Amino acid sequence: MAPPNVDTGLQLRSLVTKSGVLEVSLVSVPTPEPGPDEIVIRVEATPINPSDIALLLGPVDMNTAKQSGTAASPVLTANILERAVPALAARFDQSMPVGNEGAGTVVKAGSSPAAQALLGKMVAVASGSMYSQYKLAKAVEVLVLPSGTTAQQAASCFVNPLTALSMVEVMRREGHKALVHTAAASNLGQMLNKICLKDGVSLVNVVRSAEQAKILKDIGAKIVLDSTSPRFMAELIEAVGATEATLAFDAVGGGMMASNLLTAMEAAAAARMTAYNRYGSNTFKQVYIYGVLDTSKTELTRTFGFSWSVSGWLLTPFLQKIGMADVMRLRQRVVAELTTTFASHYTKEISLRDVATLAVAQAYNKRATGEKYLINPTR
Repeated sequence: MAPPNVDTGLQLRSLVTKSGVLEVSLVSVPTPEPGPDEIVIRVEATPINPSDIALLLGPVDMNTAKQSGTAASPVLTANILERAVPALAARFDQSMPVGNEGAGTVVKAGSSPAAQALLGKMVAVASGSMYSQYKLAKAVEVLVLPSGTTAQQAASCFVNPLTALSMVEVMRREGHKALVHTAAASNLGQMLNKICLKDGVSLVNVVRSAEQAKILKDIGAKIVLDSTSPRFMAELIEAVGATEATLAFDAVGGGMMASNLLTAMEAAAAARMTAYNRYGSNTFKQVYIYGVLDTSKTELTRTFGFSWSVSGWLLTPFLQKIGMADVMRLRQRVVAELTTTFASHYTKEISLRDVATLAVAQAYNKRATGEKYLINPTR
């Protein structure tokens, strides 16, 4: 079979200027020839995850966003929030490709048997630069999907599934009995619920509305708390006490959420104490912040003793820490349960050009729970 003409393709780029202006645009880039152990993937589906938005748009003031260019080649610009400009100095004037993960068909392959065996296969990969029509990747990096799997089904089979699985992995490795998860009605949160139900893990879900609570209850979630309820703290203390959860993964990041989680864990632990201790309980409580849905400062009101920790958590460093054997174990579970436990749902399918248009950017930048966009670079 003659290889298709994939010499060039469109790629979405994000650039921050020294003057504090972000620019999102499309560029035509040459597709590198695959080396012996490499392949070229025609990208057919790639999701917009919060981690992608962090690079794509960064901390912009969307009130300043403007669209220019042409219908075929739109350009989106916006001012970076003043407080965030110093933190972006390392990426000034660099046109950076975007997109953590995606799926598509292998259209060219290097000379090695491993690469050649992938020709025509549907594969998924998470090695960056996925908001492109063509992606060069190493053969060993990709997941080969079962026959009949669509790119849409496989587009999100790395970031959210492996994050959800890793949360349970962290719980077990660190000796906790149960989990608390915030922004829990997200695609990731729904996956985590399915994992916990299947594996018999107690999970306390925290959401931000009655509508989000219904999403989780409809898929069988056992404990769902609405943080807007006037009884939220009382309900959180009760749920944490019942499950003995001492570990939380917080996608909110800002405000009082981390503090509230620790306070509830301490209250539940204190209720089990048989003697007074002026330093609080000896029960260790851990909150990992892994998202920034609230970009305000993280506030801690010290009502939770001295045995606690709040720290950041990211998927990639954790996977590097546990080693390839365990990473492969998690990846194989994702493949086996791709259309059940790890099925993703999307609000809308858009093109690469759509990503750089003002109306669409305003919509996906809201990062609203239950609203997830899928890019189809072939459109």
